[in-house]
Order: sequence, then C-alpha cells, then structure tokens
Amino acid sequence: MTLRTGHIGLNVTDLGTSLAFYRDVLGFTLIGEGKEEDRRYAFLGDGRQLVLTLWQQADRPYGADRAGLHHLAFEAESIERVGEYEAALRAHGTEFAHEGVVAHHEGAASGGIFFHDPDGTRLEIYAPGGAEGAPAPSQAAPTCGFF
Repeated sequence: MTLRTGHIGLNVTDLGTSLAFYRDVLGFTLIGEGKEEDRRYAFLGDGRQLVLTLWQQADRPYGADRAGLHHLAFEAESIERVGEYEAALRAHGTEFAHEGVVAHHEGAASGGIFFHDPDGTRLEIYAPGGAEGAPAPSQAAPTCGFF
C-alpha cells in the first residue's frame, strides 16, 4: 500500500480569522468545531471528505525560515477556476507572491496563483493544464519553490 495525504492540519493564531478565510474565501465547508477556550479547532472539508483542520495553538505567524511545511497546494479543476479563486482572494485583500496566474516552470502547462493565508502560511491554487504561455517567475527553479 502506498500512503497518500489524508488531511492537513495547520496551527493558527486566531481560529475565527483563519476559519473565515478558508471557509468564506476558499469555499471549504465547516464539518465540525471545538469551541472550548483552550481547545479551539475547526474541521473543514470539500463536501466529500475532511481536507483541512485548523488548530488555534500558535502564538506567532508561520515562518518560512523554519523546518516544516513549505507550502500547501490545492488543485482546481481548470485554469478558469484558478482565476475565480484569484478574484475572490483579491476582493478579500489577499497579497500575492506573483501577479496573476504563473506557470510552474518555463513552458509548463500547469500553473497557478501563489499567496499567503492570514498567518502567512504559503498557499498555492493550481490547475494541471491551461497555463501554457503564462510567465514563469524564475528560469532556474520551480515557481512553487521560492515564494
């Protein structure tokens, strides 16, 4: 048997802020929530299964300079859907690492958008095709590697 990702758990500094971002902006469904002051968490899904758990137990934002999670990537069904997410994120005031959809590397069909959640965790929404002709921010390394 080969292992596959079951769900992702993220530590967050403020559950309310992060829940609003992942539920209201990215469209995840709230499956369950723990509301005790010292045990706050939220289970989020895609309508079929658990995808993400938010745990309010961080006392400072994400740090790209520490070992651990590099980034979290979500796959969309089309490059047009990636554009819809981009519009929703821009309306929310989210800052992006690159302008618009970018290719994963020069000449790649796959590509997406790269941004940060309220705690600074690096996120990507991509499509496996449709990004042909989109710029690649770096010629020497994959786009998702350094943002």
